[in-house]
Amino acid sequence: MSWERTQQQELKVQIRWLIRRDLPEVLDIERASFEFAWTEEDFLCCLRQRNCIGMVAEYEDRIVGFMIYELHKSTLQILNFAVHPDFRRLKIGSQMIEKLVDKLCQQRRREIRLEVRETNLPAQLFFRSQGFRALAVLRNHYEDTDEDAYVMCLRLTDADDPTAFAWPRNRIKYRDAA
Repeated sequence: MSWERTQQQELKVQIRWLIRRDLPEVLDIERASFEFAWTEEDFLCCLRQRNCIGMVAEYEDRIVGFMIYELHKSTLQILNFAVHPDFRRLKIGSQMIEKLVDKLCQQRRREIRLEVRETNLPAQLFFRSQGFRALAVLRNHYEDTDEDAYVMCLRLTDADDPTAFAWPRNRIKYRDAA
């Protein structure tokens, strides 16, 4: 892909359910995006679960991003989320998050959660730009490394108002230093 990228550039994509024949392209994106990539069996095992959903972002009949998430009573838990490296910084990830926020409102859920590796600064910055905040650190969380994970969360305060978010309060900031 060889076009000049600007800060304001947005590539409009169609976001739809992931189907079995999408898996080869999803796996290509997964391998291009992560050092410790999911296998086809990881995807299939996850998607067989009753509460697990996969969606893809499609541009001109090409899969350019995907997300896998679980539905829980009051939350959506993002398990895997990636945009093809050639299509990053074109607001595709933002459109995918927007789709999840819409689902949150429609289904009366209150938050979206995810875990991100401590070394994945681009993902941390992306999710922060979308309104997510780090809530906790999970020490030695991953089986493939002794790396920590950050739990990040986006909370709705009112299910009828998708623009109203509640951020976790920084208790240290409000303490007396006396």
